[in-house]
Amino acid sequence: MLWVYLHFPHLLLDHIRRARKNDENGTEALVVVEATGQRVLQACAEAQAQGVQPGTPLKTALSLAPELIIARADASREQHILAEQARWLYRHAANITPYPPEGLLVEVGSLQKLYGGLPAVWQTFEQALSQRQLTAWMATGPTPLAARLCARAGQGQCTADRGPMMQQLSSLPLSAMELDSRTLTRLNRLGLSRLGEVMALPTKELARRLSPETLAYLQKIQGSRADPQQPWRPPHHFRQQADFVQDVEHSEGLLFPLRRLLGELEEDLCWRQQDTDSLRLVLNHRHLEPTRLRIRTSGPEHRAETFLDLLRLRFEQHPLKAPVTSLTLSVSRFLGREARTGHDLLGETPDLNEAWHTLISRLQARLGDSALQQLAPKADHRPEHAWTAADIQRRAHATSRQANHQPHRPLWLLNSPHPLQETPNTWFAGPERISGGWWDGHRVHRDYYIAQLASGQLAWVFRDVRDGWFIHGWFG
Repeated sequence: MLWVYLHFPHLLLDHIRRARKNDENGTEALVVVEATGQRVLQACAEAQAQGVQPGTPLKTALSLAPELIIARADASREQHILAEQARWLYRHAANITPYPPEGLLVEVGSLQKLYGGLPAVWQTFEQALSQRQLTAWMATGPTPLAARLCARAGQGQCTADRGPMMQQLSSLPLSAMELDSRTLTRLNRLGLSRLGEVMALPTKELARRLSPETLAYLQKIQGSRADPQQPWRPPHHFRQQADFVQDVEHSEGLLFPLRRLLGELEEDLCWRQQDTDSLRLVLNHRHLEPTRLRIRTSGPEHRAETFLDLLRLRFEQHPLKAPVTSLTLSVSRFLGREARTGHDLLGETPDLNEAWHTLISRLQARLGDSALQQLAPKADHRPEHAWTAADIQRRAHATSRQANHQPHRPLWLLNSPHPLQETPNTWFAGPERISGGWWDGHRVHRDYYIAQLASGQLAWVFRDVRDGWFIHGWFG
């Protein structure tokens, strides 16, 4: 088997800088400090140009760069960011194993035929890393640990030949083996300084001088002991977070990070071949409870621009109640994607169903989810009780049922029947008997007709067995 390991030396730093790209202050010096806030863990190029390096005490860093922007390390946040990269990589490879908090292992032996060779796989990863503005050190290896050690040492290479891979592995210093200090001291006292020197020792000698755990670790590097990997599978939800080094005070400042997150959502939905009709947006504030927004569309949607327009409308109606420190966009409801209807082969026929969804979604975003309602049928034969107001639902596709199989109904139904004052000139249809309402004390027993009056109006009239003739509606 063949493995590629991607080591992200400053994943959190890249994530924050990516969120700040194109910001007017996006080129300022930025560092990530340890949780205690004592030392710098990661420093961007601008910070390093001013003398701030990883390991520099924070006080020294501030004296070198007074305008330094500081972000605090968060192990759980870094693990979530790594899961985001695994989700992205899953589009290109199936067998992925995360190594929190900074690495991803990929089995690429089975991908070479699909991509046309290892160089094509390597190039695909590099292009995707460039698009995501991430820095990663990559290395191939005959075993998972061999690829990991070479990548973390920054000495990876693109080769499927076991000889060069083992040669590169043998040249690594013992400090790159991730061993405990006691074992390193013991090996150094034996005069060993390179991994190749340790692997050259006889197995019996290694077993005598090293602990069983260290020996098993070394055998996994060489491939003489099995090292099974647990494949990662993407969760059935979408969740992305944007962290802000400086608080965002106006909703316009949220649109750029949202455009990026929604673009990733669109890619994710296209990859899944699914749509959604519900977004959840959480805006975190420093001293107040989070603002929770739910954006709904009237039908399945996947386009980032459509979601962004709806969010812009929502922000216009609901200004920010406090500066925003971070935001989280999530989707947990996915819908099967349906083939578009109403298009010709060239796709030039307007899609009226799509236009309907867009209109309703924009009105709901501006007026509120409960501001719009539609008529819905109700299981009651009495015309005045046969309908109800309901929430806007997804517009259904036209069915094959023919309209002429249904009884004719007027476009204008009166609030209450009016007495018929004249005898109709012409009778067109009827009688249609409607009898019901015995269950609620409002029983009716009517015979309905379509008739034309002397004025030329087409009316829907009925004869009640007890009260005479009435007009109940008008046809257009």
